Amino acid sequence: MTATFPDTINVDYTDGQNEDPEDYPNLQEKVEKAIEVTETALTEYENPAVMWTGGKDSTLVLYVVKEVADQYGLELPTAIFIDHYQHFQDIHDFVDHWADEWDTEVYYARNEDIGSYVEENDLTPGDDIEIDALSEHNRHHVENILEYEDETFPFLLDTYAGNHLLKTVALNDALEDLEVDGVISGVRWDEQEARADETFFSPRHDPDIYPPHDRIQPILHFDEAAVWEAFWHYIVPDCVEGFPEEGFVPQNADDLPEGVGQDDIPVSPKYWEGFRSLGSEVSTQKSDDEPAWLQDLEGTTERAGRAQDKEDLMERLRDLGYM
Repeated sequence: MTATFPDTINVDYTDGQNEDPEDYPNLQEKVEKAIEVTETALTEYENPAVMWTGGKDSTLVLYVVKEVADQYGLELPTAIFIDHYQHFQDIHDFVDHWADEWDTEVYYARNEDIGSYVEENDLTPGDDIEIDALSEHNRHHVENILEYEDETFPFLLDTYAGNHLLKTVALNDALEDLEVDGVISGVRWDEQEARADETFFSPRHDPDIYPPHDRIQPILHFDEAAVWEAFWHYIVPDCVEGFPEEGFVPQNADDLPEGVGQDDIPVSPKYWEGFRSLGSEVSTQKSDDEPAWLQDLEGTTERAGRAQDKEDLMERLRDLGYM
């Protein structure tokens, strides 16, 4: 693991401090700030990577990164997809399809020690994993970093040990393997309370916890409605031949221009089904039968469909390197 963060990177770690989405009152201002942050990321960092879950936020970020790289003649960073073994198959299919469409290299970050254990023991989500059977690397995280005292933990993503091992350890190992110095992610202020104090450039320099790097958060100032507005005003019209000019918002999967199918649009099929936030297949519920962008975005909670034990632990998980 790299012991120190490079001192050649010059970014403003206070950018965004004491701000909120209302400081960027319209979509144009939000997009301009996202472009500014992304351009800085692609020019200041030697080896940035962009996180991509297949969800709306990270897909918006990947689109902005791709557009900025194209505009300024910069290299498109590798996308890191954390495969925690509990994704909807639709998510894998979506990522594979749009990685090909957008000529994006995807690195699949997995905790393969746990994956092998699960496969060898034919486990299903919720079954127990014996800590003594894991690698020294994973036992170190369980015993010394999490200070977890039980002999087993459930094979579930939305738990303290499960989330850390399946997502954070996989991510940190990927950052070390790829020698990443800047992680571009789709974190937003309004999405979760533990993220409300983040800045556009956020240091993660403690080598005892993670490979030293910075988090770069170009859409920090977007709210959920603005994310969807960006899709229908920018991303979809730009990417989909035959789609109406900016502003057309489909009411369902059948409300599309002639010759355009749902698979032609860079929006995960789970959002069309009514999911607003995408977690694991076994612990995420759809919020409504309407597509996500048509639901009551202001009057209801975006992550209500997620298992809440992980939501309650979010601040502690983020201290250990979770997004």
